[in-house]
Amino acid sequence: MKRYLIIVLALALAVLACKQNTEPGHAHNPDGSHIGDETPRLDYTIWTGKTELFVKFPALIVGQPSKFAAHFTVMDKHQPVKEGSVTVSLIKEGKGIRTSVDTPSSPGIFSPVLKPKEAGLQQLVFELSTPQYTDRIVIENVMVYSSMEEAKKAIAPFGEEPPISFLKGQAWKINFQTAPVVKGKVYDVVHTSGVWQPAQGSVKTMVATTNGTVTMPATNITEGMEVKRGQLLMGVSSQGLVSDNLSAQITKAKANFDQAIAEYNRKKELYESKIIPKSEFEKVENSYAIAKAEYQSLSINVSGGNKQIRAPFNGFVKSLKVSNGEYVEQGMPMVSIGSHQSKILKSQLAPSQALTTENIKELWYQSESGQWRDLADSGGEILSVSKDVEHNNPLISIYAKVNDVIGLPDGSLTQVQIALGDGKQATLVPESALLEDYGSYSVIVQLSGESFERRPISIGKRNGKSVEVRNGLQVGEVVVTSGAYQVKMASMSGSTPAHGHEH
Repeated sequence: MKRYLIIVLALALAVLACKQNTEPGHAHNPDGSHIGDETPRLDYTIWTGKTELFVKFPALIVGQPSKFAAHFTVMDKHQPVKEGSVTVSLIKEGKGIRTSVDTPSSPGIFSPVLKPKEAGLQQLVFELSTPQYTDRIVIENVMVYSSMEEAKKAIAPFGEEPPISFLKGQAWKINFQTAPVVKGKVYDVVHTSGVWQPAQGSVKTMVATTNGTVTMPATNITEGMEVKRGQLLMGVSSQGLVSDNLSAQITKAKANFDQAIAEYNRKKELYESKIIPKSEFEKVENSYAIAKAEYQSLSINVSGGNKQIRAPFNGFVKSLKVSNGEYVEQGMPMVSIGSHQSKILKSQLAPSQALTTENIKELWYQSESGQWRDLADSGGEILSVSKDVEHNNPLISIYAKVNDVIGLPDGSLTQVQIALGDGKQATLVPESALLEDYGSYSVIVQLSGESFERRPISIGKRNGKSVEVRNGLQVGEVVVTSGAYQVKMASMSGSTPAHGHEH
């Protein structure tokens, strides 16, 4: 009796298991294998300077359609391509087939379908066209198989799950960025500080061009206020003044100019008819030029009887020297406008460094956001290195022009790194890629579009935003520079997130 109950129970469990395995999405072949798992699948990840392509597709078999899930990511800001078209081509010996899709099936994912006509090694070419840019990505030596059996024998099934799975849908939703491991020069660096100073031409003081009373616009002008080129800052009104009245001066200058024009035109006709000598015409011509200049000088930037003072460039109010209603005389300073676009960075080092402009190879400074910036990247330059130490300060001064938007006020400090000597070739990664745990360093390496691993490394010198890697990485590998901690947390979750997109 007990044996009979055990057999019945076993049969019931087998039927239940069969029902569970035949739910939608788990159809079976006669041999019990899943139909959806029949065709081997391939994936490739290719990086260009503009785009990351992560593509998954069934093995290419002659006469069978293969649907691609091509994930396109813009490398800058690591965002999905949301609009544009993709053409995919399969090329062998200069001939082949192609197909196009005009829109992504979902943000970042394009789903073209190809049906190969010929077996053998071929080129798989993706041509991306967006409103912002175009890119062409080539995958060499992609095999097209003559039959399913041949594909199954040639393609090994996927092995173990990657150390860390982090889907494109997750990466696209956060501040995520990657960068390649590169070869570059690393230098001996001296760490110091610098002081921001105004660059020549970056500050302009506007003066009163006539006597009168200061009139401010409805929006009060204050020190530190951002201004745009041509923005009205203030005016000078001479209304009510007995002498130096601007309106009266303009009226007089206009009358003189009109008279000079009439005289000039009359004398010009006489000169061209050879009735008067050239010397007489030149005197009239000179008087005309003077009258024109005087009238234009008085009337420029005049509105409603006010002489207007406008911002000469985009910048900020560095200093305000007058107040509303104050009387000013011609030539008196009124307001100084500064520019964020250019600054002088003054740094100091010990004379033992044997500093010369030729010996300084690189200079890095920190921006307002605390990020390291390369002087050369901003188009800046080392202006000079002082020859003598300063009084009561045995240091040599270095002056560099920085063509960058620096929001910090003049006189504020910043950290500076100065590279000296010839340097040596080394493997470099961005400093932002480093993960530190109790003095040990690691990085998150992107193995493919959605596969990552955490890899320990040993580091050497730091040069601004780059760090020397002594071992643990190879040139050409890709590391995560923003979002590394999110990937690290995904590795600690103990589970692989469900796929939120089409494969």
